[in-house]
Amino acid sequence: MTEQETSSACNCRSCGTSVSAGLYLHDKDGSLCENCFLDKTERPPAWESHEKAYVSLAEALAAALDAREHETGLHSKRVACHTMVLARRFSDDEMTLRQVYWGALLHDIGKIGTPDAILLKQGSLTQEEWEIMRQHPETGQHILARVPHLALAAEVVLCHEERFDGSGYPRGLAGETIPLWARLFAVIDTLDAITSDRPYRKGLSFDTAKEEILRMSGKQFDPLAVEAFSAEEKTLREMVEAKCGMVPVEIEAGINRRKT
Repeated sequence: MTEQETSSACNCRSCGTSVSAGLYLHDKDGSLCENCFLDKTERPPAWESHEKAYVSLAEALAAALDAREHETGLHSKRVACHTMVLARRFSDDEMTLRQVYWGALLHDIGKIGTPDAILLKQGSLTQEEWEIMRQHPETGQHILARVPHLALAAEVVLCHEERFDGSGYPRGLAGETIPLWARLFAVIDTLDAITSDRPYRKGLSFDTAKEEILRMSGKQFDPLAVEAFSAEEKTLREMVEAKCGMVPVEIEAGINRRKT
């Protein structure tokens, strides 16, 4: 292999970032880092020109939070982009979709106030530690509530740990009292959690995640959100399988498609 070919194989063909530690996507045209893969496969809503710098800053902050918690890859950006797949079934209003993206991207921003001794603890949390951990949605909501025009995003952050049967936190909301966008996000967050590598296990298959999501319909998850998940299964499956390096994909017009 020539020096030029080696460089091409080890650098993102879009942004030039080195991806030699693990190619996120590799095909005949070269490699893509995860960040560019997400931008090209499921783009977030179109941003106003004055918003773009803020989006980049927020995505950098989310990536830093992921790194602190030892998340694999760009977990926060990934679930934000994947949530868009479901959200677009319910709205085509770009302002609404932008706020949903912000809320999903920054869902765990409240953990910035959680001590490392609790956030990174290997064993089970004590009751006192668990009470502190459960404060992160409200902390996150308070942070975003100070930002103009992000009221909907702040509600997603506040409600992302609620469960459809009322057993979630921080407010124990149930059913449709949980904002729709938070109900959609909950399904995507679980999908990514199950299919991503963890220090203690390898990521499991899309079918394993699907089985769990269907099983918890009406309990953890809103049946309407699960129905949307099922309707978008093809797109979500291909996105997850590309993340896991299981299939090559070609990228066209913001949609990832399985190669035949």
